[in-house]
Amino acid sequence: MPADGRIASNGRTQLGHRGVWGLREAEALALAGRQHGVITHSQLRSLGFSAAAIRHRAAAGRLHTVHRGVYALGRPDLSVEGTWMAATLACGPGALLSHASSAALHGLLPTARATVDVTIPRRVGISRSGISVHRSTFLERAELAEVHGIPCTSVARTLLDLASVVPQPALERACEQAEVMRMLDWAAMEELLSRAQGRRGVRSLRAVLASSGAEGFPRSELERRFLALCRKAALPSPAVNQWLMIAGEEMQVDFVWWDSRVVVETDGYRTHRTRWAFTRDRRRDRLLTLAGWRVARFTWDDLASDAKHVTTVLRSLVTNPSTRP
Repeated sequence: MPADGRIASNGRTQLGHRGVWGLREAEALALAGRQHGVITHSQLRSLGFSAAAIRHRAAAGRLHTVHRGVYALGRPDLSVEGTWMAATLACGPGALLSHASSAALHGLLPTARATVDVTIPRRVGISRSGISVHRSTFLERAELAEVHGIPCTSVARTLLDLASVVPQPALERACEQAEVMRMLDWAAMEELLSRAQGRRGVRSLRAVLASSGAEGFPRSELERRFLALCRKAALPSPAVNQWLMIAGEEMQVDFVWWDSRVVVETDGYRTHRTRWAFTRDRRRDRLLTLAGWRVARFTWDDLASDAKHVTTVLRSLVTNPSTRP
């Protein structure tokens, strides 16, 4: 009979003292494995380890303190992901990898900083060696993400935070990489920038996005309002300011849903009020229709006074390929 098990009257094996500890060790190892090699004091206690047992394992070199209440299990050396995970765990519930560290995690911009950036969702700050702690109550669900199991800020929020701490060339590289990796949700970006108006980084990020001349950036307040409406209505995010080759002609359209083959143009009075614009717009619509695209046009008044109708039309077009405008 194994020393750590015995047979109960029901015929099942019951774990003795050694078996219980072996099971707890296995659970701790599995949890640390999911967390890039780190585990917290509270997690160990929840698995059944007493404070004395934790101290014993630390003294024996089986737990290595990374931050107060956070340990590397087994080996003291951690991967960069382990270092990032340890920092978020050290800062408590709701803590997120952010700023330059989150940009590196998302693959937007490498960093050689030894200090880890972490944002906590509360007003009262904390101090941790090796961690740059940022405080923010300005965090919505859309700004939360997880990459490789590490809680972090979303791409949009990461770029906004980055705009306040890095020079413009670095911010430009991060924005370009986000576009190359197709990680930018322009509706989410616009909503975040609108809600964050007046905060550090907003003007810098808007300037970089606008000056890039890249596809995907809303160029006017009308386009930004349209994106906000799409997001509020929980519609799929459209591609913004895209170039299409139609009947041998290149044309740039305001919004595209590629899968549904839907084009939406937002017509501002200033740029669409002339006879030439009126004629040009109708010709474009005809060419797009002949090429199999469905086209809808909305004005500022449509969005401001009849948003429900706009939402109904969009939902029908985007979700029902057989519907014609």
